[in-house]
Amino acid sequence: MGEPEGPPREPRPVLVVDGANVVGSVPDGWWRDRRGAAERLRDALAGVAAHGLPEGSGAPGWACGVALEVVLVVEGAARGVAEVPGVRVASAAGSGDDLVVELVAAGRAGDGAAPRRCLVATADRGLRARVAALGAEVVGPRAVRPR
Repeated sequence: MGEPEGPPREPRPVLVVDGANVVGSVPDGWWRDRRGAAERLRDALAGVAAHGLPEGSGAPGWACGVALEVVLVVEGAARGVAEVPGVRVASAAGSGDDLVVELVAAGRAGDGAAPRRCLVATADRGLRARVAALGAEVVGPRAVRPR
């Protein structure tokens, strides 16, 4: 006989990052190379995928110090940024905000059991309201920006 099964494991929480909003939150010349700015953000998010967000980042406790599924949403000139281990890149054909909402709705659905925890990084007030209505929590860009 095999080992008794324990309680079902909770699915890994997901962090959906509004790439254009997070990149645009710091006036560091990103507008000269939008794709390069998105790639730098993507590379910084790889550590978040493995270790979660740092304590004191403004993120809820469940997203700190634990592995997260990370999805970076890009649009416009940043479309086509490649994925790296730990960070899935979703290129929006149209509105990046609409794609963030779609990803949150799909991520929260989980496998039909309990809804999956979902965190969205954006400062966009309209997007914050849309994803909060779906049950996601929200942090500002500073929580995920490289330090």
